[in-house]
Amino acid sequence: MKLIPTILLASIVLTTAAEPKVTLIDGSWNPGEGGPVTTRPNPLHRPFGVDFDSKGRMWIVELEGGRVHRLANGVRSHVSGDGSKSYKGDGGPLGQATFNGMHNVAVGPDDSVYISDSWNHCIRKIDRDGQITTIAGTGKPGFSGDGGQAAMAQFNYIMCITLTPKGDKLHIADLKNRRIRELDLKTGIVKTIAGNGKRGIPKDGTKATEAPLVDPRAVCADTAGNVYVLERGGNALRVVRKDGRIYTVAGNGEKGRADGIGIEARFHGPKHICADPDGNIYVADDVNHLIRKFDPKTGAVTTVLGRGKIKLKQPHGVTWEKGKLYVVDSSNNRILRVE
Repeated sequence: MKLIPTILLASIVLTTAAEPKVTLIDGSWNPGEGGPVTTRPNPLHRPFGVDFDSKGRMWIVELEGGRVHRLANGVRSHVSGDGSKSYKGDGGPLGQATFNGMHNVAVGPDDSVYISDSWNHCIRKIDRDGQITTIAGTGKPGFSGDGGQAAMAQFNYIMCITLTPKGDKLHIADLKNRRIRELDLKTGIVKTIAGNGKRGIPKDGTKATEAPLVDPRAVCADTAGNVYVLERGGNALRVVRKDGRIYTVAGNGEKGRADGIGIEARFHGPKHICADPDGNIYVADDVNHLIRKFDPKTGAVTTVLGRGKIKLKQPHGVTWEKGKLYVVDSSNNRILRVE
């Protein structure tokens, strides 16, 4: 596939008294936000995830759009996916690959790019030479393969994938199997680290692999080795401690839009999470159109973005990169950076 460059306008920064400094990276401001409302050629179509390689290039995946983009020096290039809902290209160059419902992307320390190809029930890998392969999943829904090679294992709706801080393991939200699975990138072995396959609210202190989950939508690990699990329908943030036991740390399952301490906080259909180096967890609270922050030291959930001048619409992706939070404002078809 020939790279299709799209020249983007210079980023514009807005600051309000109620919100942090926000920079528009791709897309347009909304009316009333203070910046120019623009129409750009080749706009993003429901972007869901972003991450960065060692050269500072942003990789972007779209859910409905079915395309992979790379943004560098203000220029966005379409590098893969033709918009179809299909599964092609393994073993060949990235430009010939197609996807079906990409939910997010993670870039490893060696610049390997991992994509959760959700409705193809697999994880695709793009190596540094631009070749694409499937490293987890057979392409058919099911549950199998724990303790063996991930390429031979079955998954059922892989939603979000995130790398551990060291970049040696990939955490997988295996939605319809109601499990969180872990792929060791050195050995290729996959195992379950949370969820027993049954639907339910886990009891605090239960061994995570023996506990039910409601619907694990997203997962991320902090630098201390804790693994956070976000449940969309469960409207809660949970954590698997290093001892392998699971606890609910924010939200109580009820839909709502309230900041507060621990289970006093309320979410509504949250979709994705990421961690910063201090262990704070950022939540894309989709139906509330907000970005929330969980502070593990105090247990407090606060709102970072969406209640002031900047209006979000179904934000999905959140990514921490070099001291800044990147927000994929999915239904506004744009990407923002929060200082």
